[in-house]
Amino acid sequence: MGGKCPHRKVKKRRLSHKTARRGKFLLKADDAVYEEIVKLADQGKDAEAKELPVDEDLPGMGQFYCLHCDRYFASESVKDEHYRSKRHKKRVKVMSGPAPHTQLDADLAAGMGMPDNGLKLMSM
Repeated sequence: MGGKCPHRKVKKRRLSHKTARRGKFLLKADDAVYEEIVKLADQGKDAEAKELPVDEDLPGMGQFYCLHCDRYFASESVKDEHYRSKRHKKRVKVMSGPAPHTQLDADLAAGMGMPDNGLKLMSM
């Protein structure tokens, strides 16, 4: 009888799911990335031409950075491969469209912001 434990695959799947989700929380929110892109566009600078400081803690000494995805890469070839990926192309499309929702939008939708009662009318 014996054999492998039937719950082995479930535990393995659960662990891989955690590692996949961990990266989501390390990234900047869409609105913060959008603000950076708009700020660079207002200054007339390109995201690629931005001079990056050397940082030993980041992959590739912090020299290979994708502004749209908020990711650092180990080398130029890895960064170029990322630029051809579907995930990057979708992210560029989202960032080039309308501004993403902000915390202020969420507060207003929940009724926690200032009420908008329209124009004040003269009372008789």
